[in-house]
Amino acid sequence: MTDATDENHGPSHVDDDFHVFDTTLRDGAQREGINLTVADKLAIARHLDDFGVGFIEGGWPGANPRDTEFFARAQQEIHFKHAQLVAFGATRRAGGKAAEDAQVNALLESGAPVICLVAKSHDRHVELALRTTLDENLEMVRDTVAYLRSQGRRVFVDCEHFFDGYRANPEYAKAVVRAASEAGADVVVLCDTNGGMLPAQVQAVVATVLADTGARLGIHAQDDTGCAVANTLAAVDAGATHVQCTANGYGERVGNSNLFPVVAALELKYGKKVLPEGALSEMTRISHAIAEVVNLTPSTHQPYVGVSAFAHKAGLHASAIKVDPDLYQHIDPEQVGNTMRMLVSDMAGRASIELKGKELGVDLGDDRELVGRVVERVKERELQGYTYEAADASFELLLRAEVEGKVRKYFEVESWRAIVEDRPDGSHANEATVKLFAKGERIVATAEGNGPVNALDKTLRVALEKIYPQLAKLDLVDYKVRILEGKHGTSSTTRVLISTSDGAGEWSTVGVADNVIAASWQALEDAYTYGLLRAGVEPAE
Repeated sequence: MTDATDENHGPSHVDDDFHVFDTTLRDGAQREGINLTVADKLAIARHLDDFGVGFIEGGWPGANPRDTEFFARAQQEIHFKHAQLVAFGATRRAGGKAAEDAQVNALLESGAPVICLVAKSHDRHVELALRTTLDENLEMVRDTVAYLRSQGRRVFVDCEHFFDGYRANPEYAKAVVRAASEAGADVVVLCDTNGGMLPAQVQAVVATVLADTGARLGIHAQDDTGCAVANTLAAVDAGATHVQCTANGYGERVGNSNLFPVVAALELKYGKKVLPEGALSEMTRISHAIAEVVNLTPSTHQPYVGVSAFAHKAGLHASAIKVDPDLYQHIDPEQVGNTMRMLVSDMAGRASIELKGKELGVDLGDDRELVGRVVERVKERELQGYTYEAADASFELLLRAEVEGKVRKYFEVESWRAIVEDRPDGSHANEATVKLFAKGERIVATAEGNGPVNALDKTLRVALEKIYPQLAKLDLVDYKVRILEGKHGTSSTTRVLISTSDGAGEWSTVGVADNVIAASWQALEDAYTYGLLRAGVEPAE
C-alpha cells in the first residue's frame, strides 16, 4: 500500500485503489434526534480515525458557524493517523465564477485537503431548483472542480439524485459525470438521494455509467428501501471503488448505508483490505462509542456489532454450536470485536445450559442429571413469567443453587413492607421497613425514598451495609416493568427487570409476582446477592 500524506492531516493508510469515505459528521448528523456540538464532532472524528476510514467528511464550512469552527479546531486538536478530512460544499452559483464565489472559497479556507462538491445530475432539478440551463450546470461543475484543483485540493463530486436523473435523462446524467471527471475530479459519486433503488438496478446503472464514461465511480446510498448496504455492495460489484457510509447508518429519514456492515463485508466477504491491520476487531467498540456520543442507545440487533448479533436462543442451534460454533455463525465474532452469547429461555436444551454455564464460569462437569434439572427448572420458571435471556445474574444464581445443592444466602428476610402515603396537598411519602437476619444478627431498618421501590432499595442498604460494606458500591441503573398476559387489569402478573452496577460491571436480575412491589423485591434480593458474589464475599453459614 502507498501512503498519502499531507502536512496537517497525517498519513493515510489507504491504498488509493479503494476508498472508505465516512459522512457521519455531515449526512449522519441530519438524523432526527441527533444534534452534534463541535466537541461531539471532534470526538466522533477521533473514533473514526482510530477505526481507520480513509476520509472523514466534517461538514459544510461557511454554511454554518459550527462546521466552520469544527474545521478550525480539528486542524489544531487532532493529528489524523489514518483519515483525511473532507470539506463538503456546492458548485459555484449560476452565472458567476468559481474563483469569486464566497462559498467555494470558504471550502478552501477550511484547510481541508479534500473537498467533496455536490452537483445536480437530474435535469429537472437543474431547471427547477437551480433555475438555470443544463449547459450552465455543466459549466458550474467544470469551473468549480478545475478551480479547486488549481488550488491544490483533491476533489470528489457527489452527483445528487443521480439514479432518478439517470432514469429521466440518462445522457444528461452521464454528461455531468464526464464534466466532473474531465475537469479533474478524482471520484464521481453516484447518489441514490431518495433511497428508492434496489440492488439489481444499482448494479446495472453503475456498470453502464462506468463503461460509457470511464470515470472513477463511487456510491452514496440512502436506506429508504432498506437496501442501502446491499446497494452499496452491488455498486462495488459493478466497479465502484469509493463507498460513502455513516456510522450505525445514521442519516436523514431512515438513514444511510451503514459503515460497519459495509466495511465488514468488504474485509471478510470480498477480501479487500480497507482498514489498518487489527482495526476490524475494534469495530464493535467504535460503533458503541459513537452511539454514546450521539446519545442514542446502540441497536441490539445491528449486524456484526449488536449485542444480539451472535446471540443464540434455540436449543437446536446450541447443540450444533457446542460441536462447532461455525455451524450457526457466519463469522467468528471476535473478528469484529463482538462475542457469542447463549440465551437461556424455555427454548433451551441441554447444550444451551452447558454453553451458558461455561460462559458464566460455572462448571457443570458431565453431570447430565444436573443439566436436565436446570433445563426443567428454567422451563418451569419461564412458564410462571420469568425471563432469563435478559437476566444473566438471576440465571447464574439459579444455576449455582443447583450445582451447590443450596440457595446462596447472605441474609434471610423475615419480612418487608412498603407504605405509600397520599397527603392532602397532593404529595406522597414512601417508606419501607425490612426485618432480616445477617451473620446471626437480627436487623430492623426503615428508610424513605422517592417511590416504594426506591424506599425498599434504601432500606436494604441501611440494613446490610455495615455487615457488607461492599454494597456501598452498588447502584441501581435501570428498572423495567412489564405486565404479563393471562390475567386482567390490576390482577395481572408483573415482571420486573433491574440492572445494577458496581462501577466495574453491570448485571440484570428478574422478579415475578402478582404485584409490582413484590416482583421488585425479588429482583432487588437477587441484585444484592449477585453483587456480593461478584465481590468474592462468602455467604453466611
